[in-house]
Amino acid sequence: MEQLLSWISDNQQMIYIVVLMVFVGIEVIGRVPSVLHTPLMSGANAIHGVVIIGAIIVMGKAEADNYPALIFGFLAVILGTLNVVGGFVVTDRMLEMFKSKPKPGKH
Repeated sequence: MEQLLSWISDNQQMIYIVVLMVFVGIEVIGRVPSVLHTPLMSGANAIHGVVIIGAIIVMGKAEADNYPALIFGFLAVILGTLNVVGGFVVTDRMLEMFKSKPKPGKH
């Protein structure tokens, strides 16, 4: 318990920043009109390419016996890839809505 309290006191400023980011993020997202959620989220999901690159770097620099770093790096690569692909799928479906439909009788 004493180690946890020591870690919290050593990283108090980072904890405040993370908590502040959560509240600011909730406020910003809460004020976005629902019409804009899909384009913003599909673009934000594509940014997860940075997560994939970071996870690959962590896995590359991790020692062979550091299993937590390897496992978390692998999970970050898998989940980041799923998020990127999902973002592009959502964007593609969204763009399909704006294509004109062929008129019946004309081929």
